[in-house]
Amino acid sequence: MLIRRELPADAPAIRAIHDAAFDGDPSIESRLVDDLRSAGDVIPQLSLVAESGGEPVGHVVVSRAQLGDDDSLGLGPLGVLPAVQRQGVGSALMHAALAAADALGFPEVVLLGSPTYYSRFGFRLSNEVGIAPPNPHWAAHFQVRTLSAWDDRRGGAFRYAPAFPAV
Repeated sequence: MLIRRELPADAPAIRAIHDAAFDGDPSIESRLVDDLRSAGDVIPQLSLVAESGGEPVGHVVVSRAQLGDDDSLGLGPLGVLPAVQRQGVGSALMHAALAAADALGFPEVVLLGSPTYYSRFGFRLSNEVGIAPPNPHWAAHFQVRTLSAWDDRRGGAFRYAPAFPAV
């Protein structure tokens, strides 16, 4: 398996991955990726494809976000073709995205998801470090992974790129 940056030619395969992973045609997730890309909110170095046998089988995207008045990152969606789920593709994508975000000097990555699943990657509930979710009802699932550039003085209200609340 190879983890690499998304290429323009990957867009149809990425749509198919998210549609299959999230059981939609089109899925909210594939529309979100397209909308983030169209708005220029995808960080190219953080839109990653897992390739097996020369074909894309998984995708993760990290987009621009705001934490208070500071730049931040929102992770998601992360999708893997059903035929290769539970084979480490999603974990490989997650590790690659976090490592790349850290190498680029970002202080944190934020996501909405299962604490049981994402804690294995070092995520913890955002309220533990003073980050408020965009929707208070998300508090039990809104998480942050602090990176090397993290500063404990960061915090405040988190805002995803505009495409998120639009879906």
